[in-house]
Order: sequence, then structure tokens, then C-alpha cells
Amino acid sequence: MIHDSRVQPLRPGEPVRKGPNAGFVLLWVQASVRTRDNHALEYAVREANRVGLPLVAVFGLTPDYPEANARHFQFLLEGLRDLRANLAARGIPLRVGLGSPPQVALDAAAQGAALVVTDVGHVRIQREWRQWLAQRLDVPLVQVESEAVIPVHTVSQRQEFAARTIRPKIHRLLPDYLVPLENHDLKRTTRDWDAGLDVGDPAALTATLPIDHSVPPGHEEGGENAALDMLEDFVTRKLETYATRRNDPTVDGSSRLSAYLHYGHLSPLSAALSAREHAGPGTDAFLEELVVRRELSFNLCTFNPAYDRYEGLPVWARATLEEHAGDRREYMYTREEFDAAQTHDPYWNAAQRQMTRTGRMHNYMRMYWGKKVLEWTPDPRTAYATLVWLNNRHEQDGRDPNSWAGLGWVLGLHDRPWQRRPVFGMVRYMNAGGLRRKFDIEKYARQWGPDAVAQSG
Repeated sequence: MIHDSRVQPLRPGEPVRKGPNAGFVLLWVQASVRTRDNHALEYAVREANRVGLPLVAVFGLTPDYPEANARHFQFLLEGLRDLRANLAARGIPLRVGLGSPPQVALDAAAQGAALVVTDVGHVRIQREWRQWLAQRLDVPLVQVESEAVIPVHTVSQRQEFAARTIRPKIHRLLPDYLVPLENHDLKRTTRDWDAGLDVGDPAALTATLPIDHSVPPGHEEGGENAALDMLEDFVTRKLETYATRRNDPTVDGSSRLSAYLHYGHLSPLSAALSAREHAGPGTDAFLEELVVRRELSFNLCTFNPAYDRYEGLPVWARATLEEHAGDRREYMYTREEFDAAQTHDPYWNAAQRQMTRTGRMHNYMRMYWGKKVLEWTPDPRTAYATLVWLNNRHEQDGRDPNSWAGLGWVLGLHDRPWQRRPVFGMVRYMNAGGLRRKFDIEKYARQWGPDAVAQSG
């Protein structure tokens, strides 16, 4: 089912046929890089069938994407490799063009598009791309939400204060949106579509791109096929114990689905439906992370224009942090020392090494990791900038709404004032004692020590 609330015309109108036997519907893929549970794709198929035209797809690959490096590009290209094959199985050719994504889409549309359909991106650059294209097309442009289980504006019309304020709104709507998406066969196909870049060897193509190659690929392979395998492994092997094991970084208890969701290789609807089918003690905890917490971050990026800047933090948090900006710090480190995991704290260093080696950090350790950067930098603005740089440089799912919400939480976002203390003011504090009480932190430090054998984490 495709709810009307998922469909938003950015350039209204009916499809403009270029002739009785010519033209096509164009699917501009950017956020939803998959074929399963992709509402934009299914909407495009239905529209193509309605007007009797073939459907073709295009993706714009830009080496200029902010803060992206070889780690991110290879994962992305592994997704495009799968997407090309999986779309072809449905009679839909995919072109991958090098350049500004909306310009690549505009050039493709100029070849005879009657209608352009695209997906929804929630960060600023993605929204700007779609608005740029809408202003230049001479045919309709429709965006269809497929990255949120429930469209952002359907849940709320303002920035939510915290998970506790958005949770009841999501829970009230969830039964209506947690429904399977039916696939339709494409009635008319075409082979007359230039494929563009060869994405058959993602590593080789990544090596040729004019990008930052200082961060190597992580341990996990990207793409829709790997994403579905990871989801199956999670729901059959780990979901039952997810509620109790997900916060222990010494065991393999987390879903490890975040990067696949970030790149659009996995639909949150697929993950939610699969979890519901394998209902168990961990299902509610998983849906809290997948839907409530993730879509709280979409809400942040939609309604807070400064979501990726220090100024986007709550007024109370900035006030209390700045009041204590001059407090004495026992330790202070440079950005380069943080990056090299050269602090006095073996637990923090272990978390940093996990991230730099694999492209992911255990979520509980990420909270501690962030709090300590706040404690070990000269002031809160420097702390925020350092966190953003480290996270976006190494995390496979960096530059994501979840990242902006998580980094903001370190400095008070989506939280409340706590007991006042030096440096932190009334922003929540964390220390190593909390780690020791919750799990075997010494084991984690050994797992990710400087001489530990590389592992997948």
C-alpha cells in the first residue's frame, strides 16, 4: 500500500507524453537504493503502467558529497551494483552518471521523460537537490517517502522535544503504516538506455574516483543483497535477546543494520515487518530504535534548520555549557590525538579503534565516547566540531540524521537538565564507572586494543 501522505508533488501536473510511441517515466534514485519495499519505485511502476510507458532509472554519483571518502563510496557503489542487477530483473535499466545528482537527473529527463519520480532525503543537501530539479524540469516531479515508516509531517508539524514526546504520536499511527508493499509487474520495458558507469567492481571504481582515500573501506559489504542477509541473521539469531544484549559491546547483540538503512539498501519497513513476523522479547526494543528514535532524527533534520551546527542545540544546553566553558579540564587532546586513539583512557581508545577499523562503533560506547570528547576539549563548540569530524570521517553511517541526533544528544539535545557539575553544567554526564557496572569493559578494551587482531565487531 502507498499512502497518499507518502506522495508529494514537487512540480505538479500530469505526465507529459513526448509522442505516441516515445518517452518514458524516469525514476531518480538517490536515497532508496533498493528494489524491496521501495515506495518510490513501486509508485513509478504504477505510473508507468497507467500511462503506457517504460520505466528507466538514474543515479547521480558525485565525488563532491560533503565529508564522504573511500569508505563511504565503496559501500555506496556496492549498493548500486546490486540495484542495477535487481532492477534489471524487473525490466528497469539503471544509468549511473558521474556529476551533480540533480544535473544528472535533469540531463536524463531531457531525453524524453514524461514524469520524474524520486525518493525522499532528510538532510539539507538532499532536499536542496530535489528543489533544484523541481525548478528546472518541464515535466512533473513527484517525491515518494520510503525512508521513514511514517512520513515526517504526518507524525508531527514541529520539532519534537524528545523521544517521549514523539513516541505516542508514532505508536498511534504505526498500525496503519506497518503494512506490506505490493509489487506490480512493469507492462512495458525498453533496452534503449545508456548504463553510464560500470559498477560491477565497486572497489576498482572507488579507486579511480577523485575523493579522499585516506580512510579505507570497513569490514562489511554494502548492497541490498547483503542487507537482506544481515536482516535475516538478526531476526532469526539475535532479535529474541536484543532487549538485553544490545547494550553490551562485548557480545554480538546489536542489529548492525544502521549502515544499510543509511544508504537506502534496506527499507525500514522490511526490517519492521520482519521483526514483527519473528515477534519476541526484543521486538519492542528494536522498533523503538528503528522507528521512534530514527524518525525522531528525521524530525530534527526537517524542523531544525541548524540541526548540523552547534547553534541547533537547545537553548538551555548551550547556556549551561557556555557557563562552564572556562572550567578546568584535567585532560585535553587535539583532533589528531583523538583520531589516532591516543588518550589516557583505554576504553575510549578502544571505541575509537573499533570505529576507525570497521566503520562502526557500538552504540552504548558511542555515548561514552562523545561525552569524553566534550570533557577533553577546550570548549563545547570545539567539542561539537571534533565529534562531527571524527564521526563523519570514520562511521559508515556518518552524515545521517541519526548521527546528527546522536552527536547533539552528547551536548543535551533530546535530553533534560541533570545535576550540575564542572565542564558539563547540567548536561548529562557519563563516566567509566557506569561502563564497569553494565558489562565487562576490560574485555571490550582487550578486543579493541592497539595490538588486537582486526575483527568485524
